[in-house]
Amino acid sequence: MNHRTTTHRRRVLAGGAIALAAALTLAGCGDDSGPKAAKKPEIKVSGAFVPEPTMDDMAAGFLTLDNAGAADKLTSATSDIAGDVTLHSSKNGTMKEEKSFDVPADGELEFTRGGNHLMLEKLKRKPKQGEKVALTLHFQKSDPITIEVPVKEATYNPKQQGGSAHGSHKSH
Repeated sequence: MNHRTTTHRRRVLAGGAIALAAALTLAGCGDDSGPKAAKKPEIKVSGAFVPEPTMDDMAAGFLTLDNAGAADKLTSATSDIAGDVTLHSSKNGTMKEEKSFDVPADGELEFTRGGNHLMLEKLKRKPKQGEKVALTLHFQKSDPITIEVPVKEATYNPKQQGGSAHGSHKSH
């Protein structure tokens, strides 16, 4: 080999090594283990309650989902005392069953009287004030969250009780 061929080959190899190093560096930017890792949903439940039902076969559930992470979606709920739990929205006095609710990133989703709520249908027993009802929330991305929800008086409304919808009932 002559000097010109050897020099050319070294330049090609050096250029290839630089390109490879750059590609590996850029590939590392997508690594989920570093400080800039993609956020995951971080959902906590607060202010949950079920008003003592006036009907034998149906009750409502209210709560707030606080999300300190990425967006998620509440897809369903289940309860040990209900044959079915459905998701509902209320707008302009009209109640509508929903398939899911978005839980916004770094935000909250509220279930309140006159707004979004859970309907516990086909009750196996009528819960009484002072009891707790198990409720499991199912999400698109997050693991299910099971909470023990207190049964309050039928007219209970935390916003009218001098507190916020969040109350002091933190659950996990």
